[in-house]
Amino acid sequence: MDDYYPNISPIRTGLACKCPRCGGGKLFSGYLTVREKCDVCGLDMRGHDAGDGPAVFIIFILGFLVVPVALWVEMRYMPPLWLHALLWGPVIVGVTLALLRPLKGLMVALQYRHRSTSQQD
Repeated sequence: MDDYYPNISPIRTGLACKCPRCGGGKLFSGYLTVREKCDVCGLDMRGHDAGDGPAVFIIFILGFLVVPVALWVEMRYMPPLWLHALLWGPVIVGVTLALLRPLKGLMVALQYRHRSTSQQD
C-alpha cells in the first residue's frame, strides 16, 4: 500500500525550505545543498536541481528595487561614489543571501510539483 501525502502548496513548502512532498523534513543539508533524501518521508531528492533560476530571479528583483532607490539617493543627496559603493554593496549582498535559499527551495518544490507522478517516487 502506498503512503498518502496531501497536496501541499509548493510555495509554502519551498519558501519554508521544507520537503516538497510531506512538508515536514528539511530540504537543505547545508546553506544551498539539497539533501539526498527527506528524513520524514524518505523522498529521494538527488534529482532535484534548481540550476541558475534563483540567482536570475534575485538579479531581476534587486535590479528592480535597488537601482531606482540608488538613483533617488543620487538625485536627492548627491553622495560621493565611494559612499554609494559602501551603502549598496552590503545591501545587495545581504538581500542576495537572504533570498537565495528560499527561492532555491521554491524552485525545487515547483520542480517536484510539476513532474509526472512516475518521476516523483
